[in-house]
Amino acid sequence: MTKPNDLEMRAELAAVPFVERRRAPDRRRTTLRSFLRGGFTPRRRGGRRADEQHLPIDWHEPYLLFLSLTILLLSVADAFLTLTLIMGGATEANPLLAFVLRDHPHLFGVVKMALTGVGVLVLVAVARTRVFRIMRAGRVLQGVFVAYVALIAYEWWLLRTIL
Repeated sequence: MTKPNDLEMRAELAAVPFVERRRAPDRRRTTLRSFLRGGFTPRRRGGRRADEQHLPIDWHEPYLLFLSLTILLLSVADAFLTLTLIMGGATEANPLLAFVLRDHPHLFGVVKMALTGVGVLVLVAVARTRVFRIMRAGRVLQGVFVAYVALIAYEWWLLRTIL
């Protein structure tokens, strides 16, 4: 009896029709529900293997805490500088925040901090995942930090020029 080669085995497997036996949808697909459920009720706190049990799974790098808090503080500084510049005759460039400033000025700080906070929270939660298969989301958070520093520097320059 001869042993079949790879081509013959592949031909035989290709002739057998594929039958999907799973009944439930794929659990590995990331959805908003899985993101929220995994965030609030993580199933594993340690590694899968016995020698990895001491490793935390839902642990984030310390630099993410520094970046998050710094971005939130820069957002507060941006809000104060924006209000100071508006009193000097400038206008808000962000259309959403311009609407809030025009129609609901008492909510400006809350809306600005909520938008920034939710964005930072999501970026920290997905910091290890890849964005568009190009870079990690943690790098996006670093880009937001650099953008805020540039914005504060620009507003400071405007403030010195106008006043």
